[in-house]
Amino acid sequence: MELPNLNEVERKRAELVQILKASGVDPYGRRFITPFYNKYLKEHFEELLDKTVEARGRIMAIRGHGKASFAVLRDFSGDIQLYFRFDNLGEDKYNFFKKAIDIGDFIGVKGKLFKTHTGEITIEVTDFELLTKAIKVLPEKYHGLKDTELRYRRRYLDLIANREVLETFVKRSKIIQKIREIFDREGFIEVETPMLQPIAGGASARPFKTYYNALDQEMYLRIAPELYLKRLIVGGFEKVYEINRNFRNEGISTKHNPEFTMLEAYWAYADYMDVMNFVENLLYEITVSVNGTPKVTFLGHEIDFTPPFRRIKFNDALSEFAGVSLEELRDLSRAKEILNRLNIKMDKPLTVGNLINEVFDKKVEEHLIQPTFVYEFPIEISPLAKRTPYDPHMVDRFELFIGGLELANAFSELNDPQDQYERFYEQMEAKKKGDVEAQDLDMDYIEAMEYGLPPTGGLGIGIDRLVMILTGKDSIREVILFPQLKKKEVNEKEEE
Repeated sequence: MELPNLNEVERKRAELVQILKASGVDPYGRRFITPFYNKYLKEHFEELLDKTVEARGRIMAIRGHGKASFAVLRDFSGDIQLYFRFDNLGEDKYNFFKKAIDIGDFIGVKGKLFKTHTGEITIEVTDFELLTKAIKVLPEKYHGLKDTELRYRRRYLDLIANREVLETFVKRSKIIQKIREIFDREGFIEVETPMLQPIAGGASARPFKTYYNALDQEMYLRIAPELYLKRLIVGGFEKVYEINRNFRNEGISTKHNPEFTMLEAYWAYADYMDVMNFVENLLYEITVSVNGTPKVTFLGHEIDFTPPFRRIKFNDALSEFAGVSLEELRDLSRAKEILNRLNIKMDKPLTVGNLINEVFDKKVEEHLIQPTFVYEFPIEISPLAKRTPYDPHMVDRFELFIGGLELANAFSELNDPQDQYERFYEQMEAKKKGDVEAQDLDMDYIEAMEYGLPPTGGLGIGIDRLVMILTGKDSIREVILFPQLKKKEVNEKEEE
């Protein structure tokens, strides 16, 4: 049975696979373990000069000159040049290279290091073996693949074709490693909480629904782990964190992906100001660790992570950038006039909370370029945060904005079960009026609080957005290996 969707060149490669098999050559070879990476070979050239070394990887380029050929071999660490010579390999082996090896194939080689007259560190190959025959042709001789959607759909090709993409995801891994290192060092315990939850709680968002056959009940993919992590604080943990996948059934944009990665952490006996100080130092240390400097360039702006970050109250930020106050926004009789004046269209139910959110999102966030803590939030948009002692209409909460993006959200956690019950009830009433993002009543969580939740500082950081900022990417899809895309029909052709 022939493989489908092959062009003429690829069909010839597929035929060659069968010829190799028939001749006793395995085109999908065996293990080839070597202690040498290409980067290591280059960095240790002097000590390895004239010694036999090994390398393996994918052939990325081939050029031939009669009885000699050069090739570029790529492994995870980078590229190195290979030199194949008839005199070294003999007629059979050299002809096999010429006839059977193509760009895209994986091979293993042995040989000696030398420098060409142009100074290129090169392996003079004395033996090689085919490890995997590639049938499909790499896009545009591995320099192309510029179609954005195709890059996301076929990320494996993107990683092959665009080396900087692979390096972005290596940096993402280093960022997450550093986060774990810092939290572990500071005494936090990493834990895991359920992804399938009977109640979608811990955030204001539309959930994804599923069905649990064994339990015969409807379940939700988690929108946040918050309520489970706080149950652990009730149970006796004092510092916990989770790097988790969350799912929110919402729109897709350069800032949003329905499946995303969050860090959430809870710190018993602390408050949101303690968390604020911690976050400043956390982000500074991460940035210096992965970038070598506290400054990064994001969306054309030089961002400086050197503490202290700017701090501004929510109401002051509204006044400075939108020209309105919370007092005005709480008067729904003025909502239409304010929305018209600010040229904002509401597509959510007109509630005080939705109005405040909409004005802040549309008129304030874009101005917060340098790291800025906006703190002391209105209670209407903070159902899980503790009230500010001197104003019952405000809560102890901050959000951190960088480059116009919300990066972090933190509270002094609400630990009064009566107050929490009343706020859940208000959320339920909002849902009845059509607010699909309002939270449901979680009585099990209320009962947990009744056993006593100590004063606690909570934190959430968007990992994907942090990676965007630290790698200078303008879209969240550039930092998620497999972002969500609309399913393509089987007969829909993609141009490469």
